[in-house]
Amino acid sequence: MQIPKRRSEEQRRALQQTDHLLTPEAIERLKKTLLRLKKERPNLVEEISRTQAMGDLSENAGYQDAKSRLRRNNSRILSLEDRIKNAIPILIGASDGTIRIGSTVTCESNGREQTFTILGSQESDPAKGRISYSSPLGAQLMGMQIGQHIERDGQDFAILSVQ
Repeated sequence: MQIPKRRSEEQRRALQQTDHLLTPEAIERLKKTLLRLKKERPNLVEEISRTQAMGDLSENAGYQDAKSRLRRNNSRILSLEDRIKNAIPILIGASDGTIRIGSTVTCESNGREQTFTILGSQESDPAKGRISYSSPLGAQLMGMQIGQHIERDGQDFAILSVQ
């Protein structure tokens, strides 16, 4: 017999399996969001008290909504506190020319230059040129230096610069 799992439990496990590498800017954004959520919390508690006074709690839609918003806020606060506590800051830029986490790499492929920043999985956004070190391309680039070539999906990438 398989034991049912709550969705929140699965999300917590998935978060634990991801890396905790974040840029200092991302950590600051998380701290600002946490501060904003903590400032909103007293208003949500006050809203629960106000709607609770309206009568029967089982049929009080305003009360149910206020409780739901407070639960969501508390859950988000706990999640952000955990992410901030476990965050490992990424130092941007390489000094020795070797590609590592935090490096910005310029590659040439088919006569076209592309620039990638190698980050942790939480901040990757390929559309903005931010790729994870654990992605297929990011994993191939790790440890490479200027002038080296890699092949990915039939394309040859020549590494032009590393910062």
